[in-house]
Amino acid sequence: MSAPIIYYIRHGETAWNAAGRFQGSRDIPLNDLGRTQAVAAGGILADLLAQNGHQASALPFVASPLGRARMTMELVRGAMELPHHDYAVDIRLREIGYGQWEGLTLPEMAQHDAATFVARSEDKWGVAAPAGESYASVTLRMREWFDSLAGDTVTVAHGGTMRALMVALGISTPHAASEIPIGQGVVYVFSDGGLQKYG
Repeated sequence: MSAPIIYYIRHGETAWNAAGRFQGSRDIPLNDLGRTQAVAAGGILADLLAQNGHQASALPFVASPLGRARMTMELVRGAMELPHHDYAVDIRLREIGYGQWEGLTLPEMAQHDAATFVARSEDKWGVAAPAGESYASVTLRMREWFDSLAGDTVTVAHGGTMRALMVALGISTPHAASEIPIGQGVVYVFSDGGLQKYG
């Protein structure tokens, strides 16, 4: 059986995204631009599914439990004229936890714990924020999530979880994935061992 296709959408922008603050497990709502991005992603997704011969209502939709991902999912589904709340939530899709650094910008992180900041700069995949998670551990839960899928799936989650999924599926190296910007208001398609961006 071929690997499932993943239609992956990062949540829309929040005020903390705009300010360069790391959110992690914090429940920061979408801003006006983020809501617009979510609706736009819904239109892109509808076109992609039609091109690929998928009936949207027949596919599973699953989101991170964090509010910004759930609101994005509901706006995506609304844009596709699907019932807003008819989707699943999976805790494994939650964003990487930044522990004591949640709410901080990069310069503030360096001031908070300079030694850990330097270590993490040298090994972003293996070193966790103070009381946070490493990308390596997130990669394990994203691999577990992917292996649990029964077929092609639409998901709304986060930039960090997408980087981890890229590594879990062998699409990117940890070093490259940690530096890749993950867009908002676009749709990424994981298929046939590769990744495509549509926006």
